[in-house]
Amino acid sequence: MPLIELDKVSKVYRMGDVEVHALREVSFTVEERDFVAVMGSSGSGKSTLMNIIGCLDRPTGGAYRLDGHEVSRLDRRELARVRNKTLGFVFQSFNLLSRTSALENVELPLLYGGVPARERHRRALEALGRVGLAERVHHRSNEMSGGQQQRVAVARALVTHPRLILADEPTGNLDSRTTIEIMVLFQELAAAGITVLLVTHEPDVAAYASRVVVMRDGRIRTDERQQGRRAATDLAATAPIEDEPAAAPVATEASA
Repeated sequence: MPLIELDKVSKVYRMGDVEVHALREVSFTVEERDFVAVMGSSGSGKSTLMNIIGCLDRPTGGAYRLDGHEVSRLDRRELARVRNKTLGFVFQSFNLLSRTSALENVELPLLYGGVPARERHRRALEALGRVGLAERVHHRSNEMSGGQQQRVAVARALVTHPRLILADEPTGNLDSRTTIEIMVLFQELAAAGITVLLVTHEPDVAAYASRVVVMRDGRIRTDERQQGRRAATDLAATAPIEDEPAAAPVATEASA
């Protein structure tokens, strides 16, 4: 059974008397442990697809099944429960609390989920260790480089033990070497059994996925398997860059 199954999913936005068809009867499945890159120009429908898969929006028509369960008609509370227990999100802008430690940022989804403090602490430490930040747990996000901030964001996505990671342009604010570092991490997560769905407009990033879906005008135009580039090999061949704090400010508020 696929982890993700969309059956003729459409999404129509109404702007006055005008209808905007963001998705047009999209049928799409993703198996567990897969690493899928979704590409397309602005307005192609890739962000709408991500929002529906992430239970952040509902389709206008068609059916969306997550792990065999129809979720497109759930109410807001039930959708929030699915997001908290099954999905992890990583965004381009990191969405970290700037004056809060890495540990506290990663604990945030568990706090919303009512997990006791000791268990929150243990799981956050485990997640930060998994992304290579065991020595940075008490650093505030505004004291970290862009790559480290994105690793904190990945740890925050992992701390709820999700089955699916949804990453929306996660390398858009990163330099080339740090981009490869994040791709190494995503490939490791897929190898460990976590499904990864990545939205990107960069072919060099999509090259690391095992499957590339290209969207245009609300439809899937191509869907191809590939032998993804080995990010670890590319990283070994790339000169290291001195680790400096990120120049761009991080967001001061975030939702889990």
